[in-house]
Amino acid sequence: MKTLLNSLAEPTRWNIVELLKKGPLAVGEIAEALGLRQPQVSKHLKVLSEAGIVAVHPIANRRVYQLNPEPFQELQEWAESYRHLSEERFDRLDDYLMKVEKRGEEEK
Repeated sequence: MKTLLNSLAEPTRWNIVELLKKGPLAVGEIAEALGLRQPQVSKHLKVLSEAGIVAVHPIANRRVYQLNPEPFQELQEWAESYRHLSEERFDRLDDYLMKVEKRGEEEK
């Protein structure tokens, strides 16, 4: 999980992942879309690949990258494990707002 989050924390890698959400792309297509040189993009793709975030498929002389869904499923499961914290806070907020509303009605 930590590797996934560290990999996505870098803005260029985040932008690459955002591009790949739309579908597989070759290194050159990613470089062009982001206005970067191909070696820069390849370096970031290597980090994403080592983290298991992307998979590479050689097609002729091109290397096409696509997102690997498993790390994102793990991230979603991890985030879900904290959902109860926000639900408890919303429940307390709801209780507070109901008390405020009740006080307002009593003052009328």
